[in-house]
Amino acid sequence: MAAKLSSCFLSHGWMRLNSNHSNVRFFFPSHTLRPASCKKRQRNFSSQHKRQIVKKASPDDPRIDAEVQLRGDEDTELENTSTNEISSLTQDIVVNDAMTTKQVDENDLSSLMTQDVKDFEMPPLFDSNSFLTLPVNNRTPYRKDPTPAGDTSSMNMGFEEKFSTIQLEDLIGMIRNAEKNILLLNQARVCALENLQNILKEKEALQGEINILEMRVAETDAKIKVAAQEKILVELLKEQLHKMRMELSGRVGSKASKFDMTAATDVPQLQKSNIHDLTEELSSLRVENMSSKGNVEAIRAELSNAMTADERVVMLEREHSLLEFAMKELELKLAATQEDVTKFHTLKLEYNKLWEKVENLQALLDKAAKQADQAILVMQQNHDLRKKVDHLEEFLQEANIYKLSSEKMQKYNELLQQKIKLLEERLEKSDEEIQSYVQLYQESIKEFQEILNRMKEESKKRALDEPVSDMPWEFWSRLLLMIDGWLLENKLSSSDAKMLREMVWKRDRRAYDTYLICKGKNEDETLAVFLRLTSNPTSSGLHIIHIAAEVAPVAKVGGLGDVVTGLSKSLQKKGHLVEIVVPKYDCMQYDLIRDFRALDVVVESYFDRQLFRNKIWVGTVEGLPVYFIEPHHPLKFFWRGQYYGEHDDFKRFSFFSRAALELLLKADKKPDIIHCHDWQTAFVAPLYWEIYAHKGLNSARLCFTCHNFEYQGTAPASELASCGLDVNHLNTPDRMQDSSAHDRVNPVKGAIVFSNIVTTVSPTYAEEVQTPEGGRGLHTTLNSHSRKFMGILNGIDTDLWNPATDTFLKVQYNSTDLQGKSENKEALKKLLELSSADATQPLIGCISRLVPQKGVHLIRHAIYRTIELGGQFVLLGSSPVHHIQREFEGIASHFQSHEHARLILKYDESLSRMIYGASDMFIIPSIFEPCGLTQMIAMRYGSIPIARKTGGLNDSVFDVDDESIPVQFRNGFTFSTPDEQGVNSALDRALSRYKEDRASWQQLVHKVMSIDFSWDSSASEYEELYHKSVARARAAKRA
Repeated sequence: MAAKLSSCFLSHGWMRLNSNHSNVRFFFPSHTLRPASCKKRQRNFSSQHKRQIVKKASPDDPRIDAEVQLRGDEDTELENTSTNEISSLTQDIVVNDAMTTKQVDENDLSSLMTQDVKDFEMPPLFDSNSFLTLPVNNRTPYRKDPTPAGDTSSMNMGFEEKFSTIQLEDLIGMIRNAEKNILLLNQARVCALENLQNILKEKEALQGEINILEMRVAETDAKIKVAAQEKILVELLKEQLHKMRMELSGRVGSKASKFDMTAATDVPQLQKSNIHDLTEELSSLRVENMSSKGNVEAIRAELSNAMTADERVVMLEREHSLLEFAMKELELKLAATQEDVTKFHTLKLEYNKLWEKVENLQALLDKAAKQADQAILVMQQNHDLRKKVDHLEEFLQEANIYKLSSEKMQKYNELLQQKIKLLEERLEKSDEEIQSYVQLYQESIKEFQEILNRMKEESKKRALDEPVSDMPWEFWSRLLLMIDGWLLENKLSSSDAKMLREMVWKRDRRAYDTYLICKGKNEDETLAVFLRLTSNPTSSGLHIIHIAAEVAPVAKVGGLGDVVTGLSKSLQKKGHLVEIVVPKYDCMQYDLIRDFRALDVVVESYFDRQLFRNKIWVGTVEGLPVYFIEPHHPLKFFWRGQYYGEHDDFKRFSFFSRAALELLLKADKKPDIIHCHDWQTAFVAPLYWEIYAHKGLNSARLCFTCHNFEYQGTAPASELASCGLDVNHLNTPDRMQDSSAHDRVNPVKGAIVFSNIVTTVSPTYAEEVQTPEGGRGLHTTLNSHSRKFMGILNGIDTDLWNPATDTFLKVQYNSTDLQGKSENKEALKKLLELSSADATQPLIGCISRLVPQKGVHLIRHAIYRTIELGGQFVLLGSSPVHHIQREFEGIASHFQSHEHARLILKYDESLSRMIYGASDMFIIPSIFEPCGLTQMIAMRYGSIPIARKTGGLNDSVFDVDDESIPVQFRNGFTFSTPDEQGVNSALDRALSRYKEDRASWQQLVHKVMSIDFSWDSSASEYEELYHKSVARARAAKRA
């Protein structure tokens, strides 16, 4: 690139000059140093065009001459100035002053090289008539000095006479400015030499290009000559061909005429004597004719070659003209370059003149520096004297203070003596009071002992009535299941069973003591001991029975099982009797059930106009009593190897719903609340009011919770008759008829109509499903029953999801000690063979079913976007939709050996906990999300959620940058639009915050781990709904 030098250096009104012979720096105001002869002009061609020319002349081309031939006198001068001399000159500059070897900033160089220096003159520094005082702020004004530069003696005398008027600080400022200016002069000199080197290199490149073009021209001339010779040869061949044709035609004519004449005179003689000669001659003519044809073909081929040669000649002439034009352009550019080199010679001369002036100024500055040193010594002496004076003044002040304090001390001693006398008097009085208090204390001790004895006796009596709180709920659930087993086996009356249930419900100590007494006894003896309990306790709690298709962790597919278990445990802790009824699947995790056993009882239930037997199993799950129903049906409803997804799911779960109510009826249970979940047990509500309320099972109020309105379990109306319901009565628009087809029934709609309480899993989702877009056809029904419909945000089991006790983690940790989270992150990377080179690299986790609801296209985009932004991504989940599963299998195969991404397309409980514990962020880009538990679990484990604002996500994740949300509630990154731009807006902000502000990120992690997502508050809301519904029912009965 061609270098450009500036004729003057302008910055904020100052001109800077450099020198490589001194460390002294000086500044001059630009309005006094700008020469009148300083002119600017624009270059004839740009540096970019020069770069293009240099690129064309490749140094590897063997045709380029090694030496550059220079033209004209100016070229000769540049050739004499060799590159070695320039480099040696630069080394001298570096040796003279190390300060000048600093690299000039690229921005400063670009500004310095925007103009060409044509002329530069250094004006005189001082005025013989006047000298302005230097100000303190390092701006040193001067006036022009008419004295010639060579006459330095008079200038020095004037300077010495007026130096006394200059203040010391102003002199120091002038010296500093002079040092700066000299440094800038040195830098400008180095730049000029570097620019000269660049121009020489460009000239060499241009000369090489010219040599190449000349060689090409010579080659073109040679080709033209060859083409001309070929053209002449073609013309000669044409003439020969023409002669041969003429000769051939003459010979043929003569032979024919001779033959005719002989035939006319003597045909018989000709036939006898010359027939043989004619035949031979005719054959020779034929042979000659064939050879002539061959020659003609060869001549034609040569003619075609000649025509081709003509075309090549034309093309070569065009190329020759183009090369000549290019040579002219290069000659013009070379001439412009030579002009620039000439200007550098003039610049060098001006620089030498300027340097002479700088040396003169240096001599003056040396003298000024000596006088400044003397002035500094005087100032130091004055400063020492000032310190001594200040020390004496301080000592005098201390003496005055001490004098005042001594007077105050005398007064203070007098006051102390007076106070001592008063204290002695008070001490005598206090001794008397203490003796009286001692007597009162002895009397109070006697009274306290008597009271303590009475309290001990009362506590012993109260201990018999208070509940036992030190036994786990699993113990009481075992007792409850034992009593129900006796009842179902007809070993116990319903009234006795009710009485014993209430004792267990209250955790009565007598039931506990009785159980301990019965240890080691057989069942009959144990039953006899329990029948001796005659107390009739009352309970303020509620009897709640959950009928569901899942219970965690035994039978779990999605969040339904977690909700049933978590809500039941929380209600149990609040003092309510909670039981759960679920199907007995063949694929359950039986090892997680405690005290699992079958009851010696058979419950028969109606289905398809028949009675089918059901075997009842009992056990405790997470301390909760659970009943498992095993149908003895020929279709083996729950022996399919999976929970859902069968073609006859409608029949399977309608059968289970009726069998569950049959169990409650046979066990003579009188629950206050029957709580059913999702469409699989939505049949309970119409079955209860249409059939079982008339059979005596009428104490309960029905609560129905729909966890996802996307799944409604619709089926042909005729299938509803299998469980004993009246199709004609229920298949109406105001009951169970599906809104999309009159011949189909909707179990969820029936549960909404027949239940006393209808809930869903978050307030926002409750609002969304009452709209046509979110209601999936049930918005009209929900709006008509809106008085009993509300959304309650789910919670999580904080005992189950606790990083401080989670055994699946390599290292347990909590919100006050996050070191364990980093170690879990490294362990997961090692397990999945991800890169561990950068411990601070963010890791984003995603655990989800890969269905359209979860925003699979956004999950896919998030994987690539995370890697693009320098993060790592781990996905755990699978899809029941085959094409989605295949698509993600392809992505997993693509990232199989990638060091920053891994996809595990299955569900793994232990791996999911490791991902929660290791990830820095957790993405949930759902299209719609009724509640979602993953964001709560992620925050529990210190992973910051990145979620779309929908459903329960909108009720639990609040953007850290949303100023409309109070600061204490901001806990994640959210986006609204379900597209790639929305994901980018949240993901980019999260990764940027993680990388750029680690302190605030750690505070955010601590905050989210401290948020209470337990079931306590949610269970309280359900408890309030239960109580209100039961109270309304009891009031209605009394009325």
